[in-house]
Amino acid sequence: MKLSEVVDKLSKFRVEVPSWGFSRSGTRFHSFHIPGEARNLEERIEDAGTVAKLTGGVSSVAIHIPWDKTDDYIALRHLAGRNGVTIGAVNPNLFQEEDYIFGSLTNPDASVREKAVKHCLECIKIMQETDSKALSLWLPDGSNYPGQVNMTQAFDRLLKSLEIVYGEMDSDMELLIEYKFFEPAFYHTVLSDWGTALLVAERLGERAKILVDLGHHAQGTNIEYVVGIASMLGRLGGFHFNSRKYADDDLTVGSINPYELFLIFVELNSFFDLSGRQLALVIDQSHNVKSKIGAMIQSVVMLQKIYARSLLVDREALEHARSKNDVIASEEILLEAFETDVRPIMKEMRENRGLPDNPLNHFFSSSLEKEITDAR
Repeated sequence: MKLSEVVDKLSKFRVEVPSWGFSRSGTRFHSFHIPGEARNLEERIEDAGTVAKLTGGVSSVAIHIPWDKTDDYIALRHLAGRNGVTIGAVNPNLFQEEDYIFGSLTNPDASVREKAVKHCLECIKIMQETDSKALSLWLPDGSNYPGQVNMTQAFDRLLKSLEIVYGEMDSDMELLIEYKFFEPAFYHTVLSDWGTALLVAERLGERAKILVDLGHHAQGTNIEYVVGIASMLGRLGGFHFNSRKYADDDLTVGSINPYELFLIFVELNSFFDLSGRQLALVIDQSHNVKSKIGAMIQSVVMLQKIYARSLLVDREALEHARSKNDVIASEEILLEAFETDVRPIMKEMRENRGLPDNPLNHFFSSSLEKEITDAR
C-alpha cells in the first residue's frame, strides 16, 4: 500500500473509549485516587472529548448502566456532540446487584431472570435515545463449585433470556456478546469462550455477534486465529482493546505484547476496512496508577501506530511466500512491517488535520492537565 493511502486510512481510523476509563477504579484490594480523575458522567464525556481533540482517533464513548445513568439521555447525546464524540455501546450491568449472587440472565429464580431482562430492555431504550447501535453484553454468570448448577440448563436459560432481549432490539442495532473463561465464577462460566458466544449468536440471529476482549483468554490462546475464523464466518462484532500480563489485567493497550496486537490487525485487514468503522473497536482498560486521560491517549496512539504498521504488510509478497511454504520469508515480511518506524506517517496525518505533533507531551506540557486537575 502506498504511504499516501496509509496516511489517508489512518486519518479516518477511529476507536471508542470507555466512560469508566476516566473515573476512579481499582482492584479487589483498593481503589486509589488519581489526581484529575472524572467525578461524574459529564466529566467523563469531557475527558473523552479531550482525548478525541488531541489524538484525532476517537469516535464515541461507551457507557455503562447504571454507572452512567442520567435523567436526560437526549441531553447526554447533545453533550457528547459538543465534545466531538457520540454515544457508543451501551453496557448493561449484571453483576453488582445482591440478587445476582447466583446469576442474572441464567439464575434458577425466574424473578431474578426477569429483573435482568428488564435491565437489558432499559438499556435498549437508552440506546434509542442516545442513537447508540450496540448493546454490549458481558455476562458474569456461572458457578464456583461442582454440583452448584445444572450447566446445560443454565445455558438454556441464557438463550431464552437473550431471545427476549434480542427480539426488542431495533433492526439497525447489534448485540455484542462478550465471553470470559473465568471470574467471577471459578468452576464454570456460562459464556466461557468464543465457541459458546458463537453458539448464542447463531441461535439469536445475524445481528448478534462476538465481542473479543484481549484479556479474556487462557494464556497461550492464539487470538488472531479466533479473530480470523469469527471474521470469516461474519460473526465478529467488535473488540475490547487492552493488554494483560497474567489474566484480565485491563492494562494500557499494547503495553505488554504489541506484536500480538499487530498480528490481530493483520488478520482484521483481511476482512474489514477499519478506516470505515465496520467494527466496534472499543478500548476497555482500568489504569489504576496512571493519569486517566494520559493513559487513554497512550492507548489511542498505540492503536493508531499498530494500525499504520499493519497496513504496510506487503500482502502480495506474503501470499506468494505462503504458497511456496517459505516460512522464513513469510515471517520476515510481517516483521518488516511491524518494525517500520511509522512516526513520519503519524506526523503527516497530524499535520494534515491540525493535531498536536505529540498528543501525550502536549497534554502534560500544556496547561490542559493542570486546568483539569485544579478544577477537580
